[in-house]
This record gives sequence, C-alpha cells and structure tokens, in this order.
Amino acid sequence: GRLRNGKLIAVKVLSVESRQGLKEFLNELMSISNISHGNLVSLYGYCVEGNQRILVYNYLENNSLAQTLLGSGRNNIQFNWRSRVNICLGIARGLAYLHDDVNPHIVHRDIKASNILLDKDLTPKISDFGLAKLLPPNASHISTRVAGTL
Repeated sequence: GRLRNGKLIAVKVLSVESRQGLKEFLNELMSISNISHGNLVSLYGYCVEGNQRILVYNYLENNSLAQTLLGSGRNNIQFNWRSRVNICLGIARGLAYLHDDVNPHIVHRDIKASNILLDKDLTPKISDFGLAKLLPPNASHISTRVAGTL
C-alpha cells in the first residue's frame, strides 16, 4: 500500500481463524512497537476492528531472504560473498540488539529466512515477532516451550 504522504507500506493481516492470532498480535505489538534498530522492521501502526487485526510496516523492496535467495523468477538475486556476509552480520546485529540492548530483552524464537526481509540495499530486517518472548527484568535465563517453524 501507499500512505497519503507517498510512503510505501506493507500491510500484514492476521488470520481471524487462528486461535493464536490475538496472542501473536498482542505479542508482536508489545515486542516491536517501542524499539528501533536498522536491522528490525519498523512498525508504523496497527488497526483492530472487530476480530480483524492489521499491522502496518515499512515496505521492503526485496521481499524475504528465503524468496530472494531460493525463489524463482524476478525475485531471485545472485548474492556475492560480500552481500552474504553483510546480511549475516546485519541479522546478528539485530539479534544482539534484541538480546542485549532492549529492556526487557527479547528472544525472537522464529528466526528463519522467510522472517528476514531485505530492503533495496539488501539490508536485512528481522520481522514477525508473533512468537517473541520478553524476558522478565533481571532474568539471566528463561525456560520456555519450543516455538517456531520446522
């Protein structure tokens, strides 16, 4: 989509049927609404109307790492080694920020190529915080159930 000011946006509509939908929506809002980092998606806003839930993010031109690295057609990009290293370092910087610099600390729990989005310069942005876990203050470790995608 496009905002009135011309800025391109990505709109994520969460499933109405999913039992986890509301929990994941609230979790995503709590996790990412007040943080900002060059290797995380930017949440511009959200909308709740009845049982429909929508998240609005910055638009990232090169889709997901899974699509650009493994996809076919126009989205497939041939990455050189410098690009690959920069993407890996960007993801590591984003995770380090979530684990060490944000309070409360955040464990994403669903890092995979389809949750890494790439902007026009191939800067990686970690997305999809629906399964993220916020660590309690002063916690040195947490126990949690297994989450994510196999």
